[in-house]
Amino acid sequence: MKQKTYKFPAGFLWGGATAANQMEGGFHEGNKGLNIADVLPGGKERLKILAEPGFNFEIDPDKYYPNHEGIDFYHRYKEDIALFAEIGFKAFRLSIAWTRIFPNGDELEPNEEGLAFYDRVFDELHKHGIEPVVTISHYEMPLNLVKEYGGWRDRKVVTFFERYVAAIFNRYKNKVKYWMTFNEINSGLAFPIMSLGFSIEKEEDKFKPTFQAFHHQFVASAMAVKLGHEIIPDSKIGCMIIFAPTYSFDSNPENVMHALQEERLFNNFCGDVQVRGEYPAFINRYFKEHNIELDIEEGDLALFKEHTVDYIGFSYYMSRTEKKEKTPEEIGEGNMIGGVKNPFLQASDWGWEIDPEGLRIALNKLYDRYQIPLFVVENGLGAYDKVEEDGSIHDDYRIDYLREHIKAMGEAVEDGVGLMGYTAWGCIDLVSASSGEYSKRYGFIYVDKHDDGSGTMDRSRKKSFFWYKDVISSNGERV
Repeated sequence: MKQKTYKFPAGFLWGGATAANQMEGGFHEGNKGLNIADVLPGGKERLKILAEPGFNFEIDPDKYYPNHEGIDFYHRYKEDIALFAEIGFKAFRLSIAWTRIFPNGDELEPNEEGLAFYDRVFDELHKHGIEPVVTISHYEMPLNLVKEYGGWRDRKVVTFFERYVAAIFNRYKNKVKYWMTFNEINSGLAFPIMSLGFSIEKEEDKFKPTFQAFHHQFVASAMAVKLGHEIIPDSKIGCMIIFAPTYSFDSNPENVMHALQEERLFNNFCGDVQVRGEYPAFINRYFKEHNIELDIEEGDLALFKEHTVDYIGFSYYMSRTEKKEKTPEEIGEGNMIGGVKNPFLQASDWGWEIDPEGLRIALNKLYDRYQIPLFVVENGLGAYDKVEEDGSIHDDYRIDYLREHIKAMGEAVEDGVGLMGYTAWGCIDLVSASSGEYSKRYGFIYVDKHDDGSGTMDRSRKKSFFWYKDVISSNGERV
């Protein structure tokens, strides 16, 4: 039987994705200030820190902070970009570290050393014909804004963010066309520390500050869209969400309704505001049941409506299976955003359920709901890699994972979904955001760096490197 081939659109943006705080290193160089990621220690205790109240946002000299070194992209970006070009990247998703541009977040003037660094990076990308796709804020809020203002709780942070956005749009208006405002903005529902910039002190007090912070981010995002369209007329400004299609555990209507409610809150709430330009009707009941009254200033809602995003960027790693009443035994260890184990799915080394068909479902749900271009800007498999005696790395498990997800995208394109690109997450090994580990590897490119801090930082090509090169050169036909 002949293997099916897929047709992706002409100009499809194949590439890879990273984040400044997970790869750059040089955390004190170039007049950079401290950010949230700089105070998150490495190791599996990171998840516990993110989930529990009372985090103090300080560096403990007895702990190891892998984000301080990352993979030293700050000094090795030319080498890394040359490798991306060798694979054939059409696009490279990266983020700008806010604290390289405004070290404390609330200065009046930007830091020239930081601006110049990204000038060099963008120039290097363009030299190789690679389109930068830039996330404006990716889990690296300036630590000063966290400590002095309480993160996104404070409306003043909107002004600081607007100043930051204006600085980078004016500086890079001839170098960057594709932008996204907040990485995985809806992650604030699960891990407010990383995206909203504060730790919840008491479970019963979480609702008002969380959703007020979201409102401030929505204002900031709409302002960024407005500025982008004014300063860079041909720019495309997107939002970025985690999308995890939510299944009912069974056909029990109570479980079906519960799954629907969970999906709307997590998958649709932030997208509805940023794409449709208004709060969705379903959130009104949620606000009423949790005694949430937002402080909304005059003009906020009009701003949302007038400055909606041009496309939806989203991460897809797993689906979610929901049951109204669940026991601890039913909850999967890797279910970072809730749910129960799905008996039909296998899981990764870190317990993340693997569901390629879920990506096709996600694409169809998003396109049916919003009818604007979609961009899969994160998808990948975190796994342990073994370096053979000859230096080779046979990561067939990663190839299998990505192949099935790319096939799912191909099916979605046939379904009629408007898909503009795919940037595989962690295209070069980097520090895991969730666990602060080097050993949780995603890349096509191996980096010799380990959880204890040892390693040469040398780069080498995995088997998946050559496979993905072939996928890109055939525009997805040879997957």
